[in-house]
Amino acid sequence: MKKTSWRGVGILTIAMVMVLTACSTGSKGGQESKSSATSSSEGAQQLQKVRYAAFNGVSGLAVNFGAEKGFFKEEGLDVEFVTTQNPIESLTSKDVDIADVATTTAIIAAGKGAPIKIVSSMFRTKGPFYLVAAPGINSVEELKGKKVGAAAFGSGLDVYTQVILKKHGLSKTDVTYLANGANEAAYASLTSGQVDATIIHEPFASLVEVNGKGKILAKGWDYLPTFHTGVLASSNEVIAKKPELIEKLLRAYFKSQEYAKSHPDEYKTYFLSKIKIDPAAVDKAFEREKVLWENNPDVDKKALQDTQQVQLELGLQDKIYDVDKIIDLRFIPKK
Repeated sequence: MKKTSWRGVGILTIAMVMVLTACSTGSKGGQESKSSATSSSEGAQQLQKVRYAAFNGVSGLAVNFGAEKGFFKEEGLDVEFVTTQNPIESLTSKDVDIADVATTTAIIAAGKGAPIKIVSSMFRTKGPFYLVAAPGINSVEELKGKKVGAAAFGSGLDVYTQVILKKHGLSKTDVTYLANGANEAAYASLTSGQVDATIIHEPFASLVEVNGKGKILAKGWDYLPTFHTGVLASSNEVIAKKPELIEKLLRAYFKSQEYAKSHPDEYKTYFLSKIKIDPAAVDKAFEREKVLWENNPDVDKKALQDTQQVQLELGLQDKIYDVDKIIDLRFIPKK
């Protein structure tokens, strides 16, 4: 009879135990890894994706600043900033969920049947526009026969330019009326002599003064105090299917604006990292526009009516639209 080698059995047993232990450990490790991945995935899923088309340039800087500060994440949002030249088209094509829109653009689009609604005012609603002129021109009346830049025909800046001229006894036929672009383009057209005066935003109005390239002849909101210039709009589909998305974004939007306004030094540092301009011009611009930075999300219906009336008188709108049919203010953050 063949003897059993207990030594061999012992070695075999130990080997089997090690294999089983390894398998058990590997299986457990796999479960832990899967659990960790699931946990991470669940954490990521807590942030709701939102595609937001903020205004380009200076007007959209504070919300980008707010995103970097984490205000959108605080509201449970993973915000994607989308650049678009046509916010209405982007809303209706479902490329964005919510967008900054010129008030007149939103009114006319919604009034003509575009499936969108105004859901809030922007951080400011009065026209932050300035008519600036080259050195030697000291009044609006002196622009007669001169070249005047109106940014883009049909825009809010065009409206303000025409109204300012009219209130000083001039019309656009009394000057050479040009579409010369906005911001940097408008500033360059003035300093290069392509135009004698132009409508322009801050901080370029202040830059004109700081650099001695001209002077401010008129502030837009003095001439059209109830002309509404900026809203946030969303598509009817997003409003119906994702109302919480709009509420969260509006809260993050106004958190961003409030923080930027109340921390001017910190915001100025961020501003100058994005816009390469003389810091002295930024200081003047911030100070001058404090009065416009209202951070009031409510939409004044009378202001929308006044805005449409001005548009109608200038031939930029063919009828007055029913305001109640183009706004939905249920999502405005509660104070």
